[in-house]
Amino acid sequence: MHMSIRTIVLSLAGTFMLCVALPSHSQDKDLLERIKEKKEIVIATEARYAPFESVENGKIVGYDEDLMNYVLKALPGVKVTQLDLPFQGLLPGLDAKRFDLVVSAATVTKDRMNRFAFALPVADATTGVLLRANDHSINSPSDLNGKVVGSQVGAATLLALIAYDKKLKEEGGPGVKEIKQYVGFDEAYADLAAGRLDAVAQSVPNLGPLLKARPGVFAVLPATIGPKTYFAWAGRKDADSASLVKLFSDGIARANHDGTMKQLQMKWFGMTMDVPSDGMPTPTM
Repeated sequence: MHMSIRTIVLSLAGTFMLCVALPSHSQDKDLLERIKEKKEIVIATEARYAPFESVENGKIVGYDEDLMNYVLKALPGVKVTQLDLPFQGLLPGLDAKRFDLVVSAATVTKDRMNRFAFALPVADATTGVLLRANDHSINSPSDLNGKVVGSQVGAATLLALIAYDKKLKEEGGPGVKEIKQYVGFDEAYADLAAGRLDAVAQSVPNLGPLLKARPGVFAVLPATIGPKTYFAWAGRKDADSASLVKLFSDGIARANHDGTMKQLQMKWFGMTMDVPSDGMPTPTM
């Protein structure tokens, strides 16, 4: 029996409307549910930021790695696929949905908090000043007037340095002579040791382990520059990612309350630091 063109069109239209009205099974699930279903989570990290994360014998190790493994006990049977990427590509890659979450030492700033959903803080990120041990010309932050100072491209420590340079000029000083930007901090440390820089703006938790690893080479200015800031891990700021970000926040809160966080801080930094466990403070930078 032959059907008319009108009957065929109406039949196809009805089928299309049914498909629209009944979304697929996968569309009903958010990111966390899909991760559980496929038993894999894709994490992005910059493993060049010891002691938060670095590579030893081909494996990523560090404070963030240990804390992440503690949190992921809440997802038994889920495989972790971890990508080691340049820091400058982490948040743009997250935005482009190339991975599920960024587990790396990202400082929470106003701009980043507007664009991404951060889990609870994992460490203090306030900016300190690294010097050469034999350089006695810098004794306070104001002594950075006329100096060459380096930091990492895209890092919040660079923003803190730029803001402090502006403050020095507003106070009548010449400001920093030159701000050098590096892809990674290791290159900045090398230039500082060689005398091509006068100082490096870096987060305080990273400085203690560096002094221990290279005794007699570097020193740290007692005073910090910039406001109090925190490191945290980032997810996408949408309903699809909300439950995954909450799972990580809940795990970080448990680690904070049961002593695991302080144990890991002592292991990797040689000190402990107080970070909020009830919410992310509003950033001022």
